[in-house]
Amino acid sequence: MAVCMVAMMMMMMMMTEAAAMPKGGGQSRHSLKAHRKTSDGAVVETIPLQLDTSFLVPSKPIRPLENVSISPWTYNNTHDDSLFPPALAEARCLLDGCLDSEGQEDLSLKSRPIMRQVMLLRRVRSTGAGPGAEHSYHFRLESRIIAVGCTCVRPIVQRQE
Repeated sequence: MAVCMVAMMMMMMMMTEAAAMPKGGGQSRHSLKAHRKTSDGAVVETIPLQLDTSFLVPSKPIRPLENVSISPWTYNNTHDDSLFPPALAEARCLLDGCLDSEGQEDLSLKSRPIMRQVMLLRRVRSTGAGPGAEHSYHFRLESRIIAVGCTCVRPIVQRQE
């Protein structure tokens, strides 16, 4: 079994290397890099990015946890066409406390959001004097921290002496 896994990993690595090889014409993918300086003198490197959604793994439906948790939450959905992905769901805790075994809120425990960093691509109009520049865009990688759910925690109690 381990030999099969190693062989599969080696095949995947070879396929990745083959995909990165230069295409016909002798031009590598990295030859399309563009360098420019910002107003503060920092060098910005732009690399073309091609997103192929055919490689995305279809997700299986799972039991929604937000309504069966002892720290229930709801989702606030936002949509921004300048982002990829354009739709983003952020959790919001419904209670200050947590639910006990009878379904009553227990304020000796606290509901807190579970935070996660997500990477997004923002579509930005390219600046340039070339022909067609008014219709030219590039994507800038952004990081955002969002709440993905809620959990129940014990409050921190600090005793003063």
